[in-house]
Amino acid sequence: MKIAVVQTASTHDKAANRDAVTRLVAEAARDQPDLVVLPEAMMADFASEGGSVGDLAEPLDGEFVSTLRKSALEHGTAIVAGMFERSCDEARPYNTLLAVGADGELLGAYRKIHLYDAFGYRESDQLTAGDVAPVVVKVAGQKFGLMTCYDLRFPELSRALVDAGAGVLVVPAAWVRGPLKEHHWTTLLTARAIENTCYVAAAAQNGKKYCGLSQVIDPQGIPVVSVGEADGLATADISADRLADVRKRNPSLQNRRYTVTPR
Repeated sequence: MKIAVVQTASTHDKAANRDAVTRLVAEAARDQPDLVVLPEAMMADFASEGGSVGDLAEPLDGEFVSTLRKSALEHGTAIVAGMFERSCDEARPYNTLLAVGADGELLGAYRKIHLYDAFGYRESDQLTAGDVAPVVVKVAGQKFGLMTCYDLRFPELSRALVDAGAGVLVVPAAWVRGPLKEHHWTTLLTARAIENTCYVAAAAQNGKKYCGLSQVIDPQGIPVVSVGEADGLATADISADRLADVRKRNPSLQNRRYTVTPR
């Protein structure tokens, strides 16, 4: 199967972002992928420090999700993209990943567990954390585990997703630029692939605030395709045989002595 990762920067103009989704999915669809992965916060960019995204949030039947469903159905591809979803706290919505099937139907929603309260930023001031539970969806016979940006720093979540059957970790992100931050991003993506003997498909925002560097990494930690800092997309082939072969030669999941239980 094929996965396309798309790199772009969203704005606070939700209509413009929806237009970008329509255009970018159409561009990615030229390679006939089974799944197109768009970045975190594709519906609207984060607010500045001390600001709020509450007035930007939408329900799961709002305009942004409708755009995803329409594009998925038109091009016959599943889509994963990030949005701000209304919660019981109007000022602090969820940071949600939406997975839509090629038939336009909702496959699942993952509400970000680990909020980015680090490096001088407090995402929890703007957003509500989701329930601690792995979310896995199936596309074209393959299971995909959903995680968002800062989640990458918590290996127990990726292990819980793999334990739930995921052979691919999907990581939309808006990874903030900064000293050593790009190094952290690429290192952690590679580590999650190697330690779980799984594929990792990461689609990141770029521009002045975020580092870009979207990529797909195979179960041996080898980048299959990558995008630099500019806008762009890349398509990779995901092989179930490759996944099985790596796990046979490196049975670290079978050999472990500890197990992860979400709390």
